[in-house]
Amino acid sequence: MADEASKTGLNALAQAAKQAPGRGLPPVHLWNPRHCGEIDIVIRRDGVWMHEGSPIGRKELVRLFSTVLRKDPDGYHLVTPVEKMNIRVEDLPFRAVALGREGDDLIFTTDVGDEVRAGPDDAIVVETDPVTGEPAPRIHVRRDLWARIARPVFYELVELAEEVDGRLIVRSGGQTFSLGAVA
Repeated sequence: MADEASKTGLNALAQAAKQAPGRGLPPVHLWNPRHCGEIDIVIRRDGVWMHEGSPIGRKELVRLFSTVLRKDPDGYHLVTPVEKMNIRVEDLPFRAVALGREGDDLIFTTDVGDEVRAGPDDAIVVETDPVTGEPAPRIHVRRDLWARIARPVFYELVELAEEVDGRLIVRSGGQTFSLGAVA
């Protein structure tokens, strides 16, 4: 019975994620497992991963699960070669919590340890709430997964920005990204 339990649920997810070499990512986009229902995992708006109402305290486990996360048309799933389980994401699955520079490029680090170089494949997008005027910045991480840019990191971007035609812009990876209109 214990052997069967290790082939499903959280144990199976952890095992599938561990098979990714180094910090590489498993090819979840190539897997077409059967849908097995939901698992009680929520990624809260603040980036905390919850399981059955309690925070998942081990960063290594959250990192492992993040490597088997996939967004499909019907929502977010944790995927193994044999299972696909829905999870709930309140906002975006990741948070961009640090910003660095390498030459002219902007390098974001997410709360799960991914490094993303803003450019043609990984865009910075800033939407503005039409009612409050509050910006909602994000950066593409991989496939259809995005990171919400944390407020302090967004302030760093604004400090780096230049004004062009009434908009604040930053450049990275040969691309220009608008942060919004100058107030």
